[in-house]
Amino acid sequence: MTRLLTLLACLFALLPRTGDARAADALPEYRLKAAFLYNFALLTEWPAELGPTINLCVLGPDPFGEELDALQGRNVGRRVIGVRRLGFRDPASGCQMLYIAPSAMASLPRLLDALSGVPVLTVADSPDAAREGVAINMLPVQSKIGFEVNLRSARGAGLHLSSKLLRLAGNVYQ
Repeated sequence: MTRLLTLLACLFALLPRTGDARAADALPEYRLKAAFLYNFALLTEWPAELGPTINLCVLGPDPFGEELDALQGRNVGRRVIGVRRLGFRDPASGCQMLYIAPSAMASLPRLLDALSGVPVLTVADSPDAAREGVAINMLPVQSKIGFEVNLRSARGAGLHLSSKLLRLAGNVYQ
């Protein structure tokens, strides 16, 4: 229950303080998606041997910009978030969360094969990404942002996703 309240508090903290419900719809898409990334990290149980930093990496062109930079140094339990940007040829070693930009989806099978069994939470916002093996895929739902989960992929990476996160998902593929 505490983590769910934390999730909601974090999302509400990003909303404008105008009192106008329509103002939330005007937030930039990737500001909201950055908040989702942070909450995905909070609601994931990471292996104990992970170390003090959760490196959130972006593979391909970064659509987040300063919104992602704002996550640098934020706490996730006893760990902090580090932010890295990778080119298409850069290895994803050292990443614990990997956002896969839409333009990098062509290399998804090779990428997922290279990450097999490695504790990396893969995240995308591309059609059918969860069905293709990405652990969490953000997608538009009635002019808002929702997400779906590939539980088999997350478990194969040795990660445990909170039941609260799974309940909030639009679809959970097992």
